[in-house]
Amino acid sequence: MSDHVDVPDSSKAFVPLENNPEVMSHLVHQLGLPASFGFTDVFSIDEPELLAFVPRPAHALLLVFPVSQTYEQSRVAEDSNLQEYTGSGPGEPVTWFKQTIRNACGLIGLLHAVSNGEPRRHVTPGSDLDTLLKEAENLAPAQRADLLYESKALESAHADAAKLGDTAAPDAGDNVDLHFVAFVKGVDGTLWELDGRRKGPLARGKLSEDEDALSESALKLGVRRFLKTETEGGNPDLRFSLVSLGPVFD
Repeated sequence: MSDHVDVPDSSKAFVPLENNPEVMSHLVHQLGLPASFGFTDVFSIDEPELLAFVPRPAHALLLVFPVSQTYEQSRVAEDSNLQEYTGSGPGEPVTWFKQTIRNACGLIGLLHAVSNGEPRRHVTPGSDLDTLLKEAENLAPAQRADLLYESKALESAHADAAKLGDTAAPDAGDNVDLHFVAFVKGVDGTLWELDGRRKGPLARGKLSEDEDALSESALKLGVRRFLKTETEGGNPDLRFSLVSLGPVFD
């Protein structure tokens, strides 16, 4: 199943990003997030000794998984009861980007992770990311999508990062079956599920001040909710990977 199932084949396509924390960190640093933030693999959400290696606080998680029939059915069913998101402006509770570029779900996930919560406060002034977010703030979702589509800085940084993976990158036009979804702790403590293929941002619940995106509450509202849906839908293939955006310590 193609990652760009909701994006017309006539739309331009990017080379898919490898699910690699070094590649992801390189891209967001190149765009304008300081080197004091970076992505780290989360090898387990159940084993405390492995979770202890993940720098905290975790500001956002990127869940990467094969798009299954179970996921598609649950996505369509939930979205059927929702209105298309129309939010914009400085009072918007979260910044959400609609995906209109094929094979760009990794890029959209990264943008969601760095455009909200604590990381956004640290974006380097005058950087490509800072400029992009300021231009996007007052735009409606469709116009925001156009802004990303036409951004040469974003396309260049993405192309550079796509070359850095450990495996050979697929061609831009190739169909891929992996999808990226971001879970972000917003400035108001809401855990947001952000996916450019959905109708808009999804508020999954409230976190307390001392709970981050990798806390037990956040995992229950986010990643474990996803896994439960897959299991209850009869999907026997629960392959997934997870990376966390957090501090980088010297």
